[in-house]
Amino acid sequence: MMYMILKAIFRLIFWRSALTLLLCAPLMAAAQTVKPAATPAATAIATFGGGCFWCVEEAFDKVPGVISTTSGYMGGTLKNPTYPQVSAGNTGHNEVVQVVYDPSKVTYAQLLDAFWRNIDPTQANGQFCDHGSQYRSEIFYHDDAQRKAAEASKAALQKNKPFAGDIRTLISRAGEFYVAEDYHQDYYRKNPIRYNYYKTACGRQARLLEVWKTQ
Repeated sequence: MMYMILKAIFRLIFWRSALTLLLCAPLMAAAQTVKPAATPAATAIATFGGGCFWCVEEAFDKVPGVISTTSGYMGGTLKNPTYPQVSAGNTGHNEVVQVVYDPSKVTYAQLLDAFWRNIDPTQANGQFCDHGSQYRSEIFYHDDAQRKAAEASKAALQKNKPFAGDIRTLISRAGEFYVAEDYHQDYYRKNPIRYNYYKTACGRQARLLEVWKTQ
């Protein structure tokens, strides 16, 4: 009698396992044929010097299609420069922001337009209250396509500019980019009160309104 009971139990287990395998087989097959997730869209890099990099970061973070912004230094000769060295104006570096963007959402030409609208193109060796070559307005191109786009954009602006004076913005080949100290990154977010005081006291918004009439 015990033998018959055990035999019935084993038969039940066998058929239940078989049924489970039969039902799950289509799901397993489907799982094996699922396509891998699409790869992220390609990204590109653009680099701009427009005076205080805190303000340039804020400006580009507002542009749809921009993935990230990083404050740093470019254009000088000293390796691994520090903020005190760059701000002293003796290294040849410029305060810049490196922009990582999605070309499928924003073009380099659109980034150039955003750049122009957030600087005073007529000011040489400085921007607003910040004076010295370390605050110069400068477009750093990373390839020949960017160079041509930057030159064409500058020429078009010179022809149709809404302000008086020549454009003093430089166009230069991108060199080594040195990331600025952590406390400079996203400064406008981390220190909004100090940042807004600086931005107002420096006259940035007032001058942009005067130059572009639309800020």
